[in-house]
Amino acid sequence: MTTLRISLAALPVLAVLATAAGAQSALPPVRALGQIVRASTPQMASVSAVRALPNGNVIVNDISGRRVVMFDSTLATITTIADSTSATATAYSSRIGGLLAYRADSTLFVDPTSMSMMVIDQNGKIGRVMSVPRAQDASFLIGGPFGYPGFDAQGRLIYRTVIRPLRLPPGPDGKISMPEPVDSAPIIRFDLASRKNDTAAYIKVASPKMNMTQDGGRIMVTMTVNPLPITDDWALLSDGTIALVRGKDYRVDRLNADGTITTGPKIPFEWQRLTDSDKEAVIDSTRKVMEALRAKNLQSLMGATPAAAGSGSRTVEGAERTVTMTFSTREGGGGAAPAAGGPNAATSMQLPPLQFVPASELPDYRPAFSTGAARGDADGNLWIRTSQFVNGGQVYDVINGKSELIDRVQLPAGRTIAGFGPGVVYLGVRDGTVGVRVERAKIK
Repeated sequence: MTTLRISLAALPVLAVLATAAGAQSALPPVRALGQIVRASTPQMASVSAVRALPNGNVIVNDISGRRVVMFDSTLATITTIADSTSATATAYSSRIGGLLAYRADSTLFVDPTSMSMMVIDQNGKIGRVMSVPRAQDASFLIGGPFGYPGFDAQGRLIYRTVIRPLRLPPGPDGKISMPEPVDSAPIIRFDLASRKNDTAAYIKVASPKMNMTQDGGRIMVTMTVNPLPITDDWALLSDGTIALVRGKDYRVDRLNADGTITTGPKIPFEWQRLTDSDKEAVIDSTRKVMEALRAKNLQSLMGATPAAAGSGSRTVEGAERTVTMTFSTREGGGGAAPAAGGPNAATSMQLPPLQFVPASELPDYRPAFSTGAARGDADGNLWIRTSQFVNGGQVYDVINGKSELIDRVQLPAGRTIAGFGPGVVYLGVRDGTVGVRVERAKIK
């Protein structure tokens, strides 16, 4: 009788274990991406976005090369639409720019520097120019870590922005306090005709802690980095639905056209447990990458500063943020003794030391995805770039219209997704050769 009671008590536990095992076994096998059917020659510095047109041509944003080009359907013939040369400088005056599908077969190129959006037709010709929705949001329209903007079924521009923390007044002692970080970001719907906007939803974002130290008139701001934040993400699907990817329990909620939200089931995932040594290794590797990036940016700045006498500042773009660093020279109002190269040479430039959260504050399981991982394909599915790799290629989870996992796809090594067409995906390829090329691959 005692044995019977123990068995019955164990049944709920066994049921939970069986359910968990069943969910894990429900994972589709990881498969390779379909056949690569076309490839361009490596003529670009980068491939940040690809816009597939109905006639088979593709428009490519070469964000590092500061140009927008068009390939024909064979990816063999390339035509420059805009670049930074004198003839088209006004059409690409920025180091960064965004590319997104517009009405029918037209495309918008967003230039945050001029705060304008150029309309490109199917022949690669620039037509009229529109202003960006809001000046403070221009940099959020370029795609990448902030998500990929687009237009919903009502023609409203959908994009993610940030909530800017309020500036706190100086305290009684005159010292400035850092504002509290904000851990959520709004998804905006903007009507270009009426210039009206509303907030469709909020997602959880990383909120690094900012620290400020003051020594007389000198202020130094440092940021405490968490290399594995658990955040949400978002994507606009081909039918105009907004997908909200939740990081805490890894599921996809759908914001429907009528304003309702459909909560999706948890997505099965092969979670990777992180030991204490794993967490230390993550911090160490992140530190090395960030230090290398900072050194590269600093070297670039030092090379550019001697021509500018006096003091000033320059913005460095890298990873998911921008950092403005100041510099000064002897003739510009102070500073240490000038470096070799003349009285107007840069004296020195220092970056604050990198600060990381304690390893104990990192999650016990590696997050399923990172910021900017989600994007919709041309067939109504959602692709999520996961934290998993197979043979050097990243693994994407493919989610259907019911927010269910239907496929897991491994990209070839050295590839990133730059855009989609019906049944195909466009890849940016950097394989060690000079330059970057575009490839068109079948999804299956």
